[in-house]
Amino acid sequence: MKILILCTGNSCRSQMAEAFLKSFDKKLNVVSAGTNPGKEVHPKAKEVMRECGIDISMSRPKHVDTFLNENFDYVITVCGNAEENCPVFTGNVKYRLHMGFDDPAEAKGSEDYIISEFIRIRNEIKRKFLDFYKANLKTNK
Repeated sequence: MKILILCTGNSCRSQMAEAFLKSFDKKLNVVSAGTNPGKEVHPKAKEVMRECGIDISMSRPKHVDTFLNENFDYVITVCGNAEENCPVFTGNVKYRLHMGFDDPAEAKGSEDYIISEFIRIRNEIKRKFLDFYKANLKTNK
């Protein structure tokens, strides 16, 4: 099973989703990318994932063009608010899904509030992707 998680910057939401899917099942082939990738994975995304036992410190944002010649079973977009343009993957895909999440990197306010937004989004991503995994990917052993 090959899955691409797609967003704009590939620095928060798609990185978290990729890491969660990989943590659910080591046999899944999961990658993430963005149409305008950032220079690095957001430090607060690394921090909140580390809090739940997942290390994404070595992950790097990647451009979606890297994967255009590959075939995927699923491409899942994770962009959120209406102002954000969801990227489109033009490669070969069996199923296209959208799971929208707010961008925690856009949170404004106190440090405590910003971290709480990263945690909130992380928890939403974990819950929705675990539901997706159980409904679509988990095989009976």
